[in-house]
Amino acid sequence: MEGDCLSCMKYLMFVFNFFIFLGGTCLLGVGIWVMVDPTGFREIIAANPLLVTGVYILLAMGGLLFLLGFLGCCGAVRENKCLLLFFFLFILVIFLAELSAAILAFIFRENLTREFFTKELTKHYQGSNETDVFSATWNSVMITFGCCGVNGPEDFKLASVFRLLTLDSEVVPEACCRREPQARDGVVLNREDCLLGQSLFINKQGCYTVILNAFETYVYLAGALAIGVLAIELFVMIFAMCLFRGIQ
Repeated sequence: MEGDCLSCMKYLMFVFNFFIFLGGTCLLGVGIWVMVDPTGFREIIAANPLLVTGVYILLAMGGLLFLLGFLGCCGAVRENKCLLLFFFLFILVIFLAELSAAILAFIFRENLTREFFTKELTKHYQGSNETDVFSATWNSVMITFGCCGVNGPEDFKLASVFRLLTLDSEVVPEACCRREPQARDGVVLNREDCLLGQSLFINKQGCYTVILNAFETYVYLAGALAIGVLAIELFVMIFAMCLFRGIQ
């Protein structure tokens, strides 16, 4: 019976690690695809060092999961105690890091409010200054999602840095202007009237509402996936330790 349990643990650990291996492979594939051929992502990624960093993080996570799954599969199949112990410690560190990140995200979730983003926009936004990461990111978001400001065009009446740089010659930045098609290289319908505040040529909806509506489903899905990943890692650690103790 003891041998049957050991064999069962071995195959269960192999299956769980195979899924981790596949997940890492998928993340690596997506990251490489975005870096090599960013068509469709160009307006968001190409001009934003912050988002390029995010792609590198995606590649790193994919590589880490790829290596983790490979080590777990090899340790289970070969019944190697050294590999199993290394795998257990490796995944324990990752599990604790992910758990800490989840706790911190829950604690600081109040910072992701409409008021927080409005305050940051009014204090730091510099218009069409592409050398400023904050401004370039906001411009990409507004162009990509066809929105303006956090709550709407009225946000820029209080944007002190933007007002100072434009000397009140622009009511809204060019990123708020309606385009055809809606893309970074799309033609602005009427730039002059838009900058002067003609509502017909301005995207009136705030980005907070647009993005929230667009990603609300994905946020819950990401949360469910995160819980699922933590559960899988916990089970894999249990299987690894049981297999480690059962190997003579």
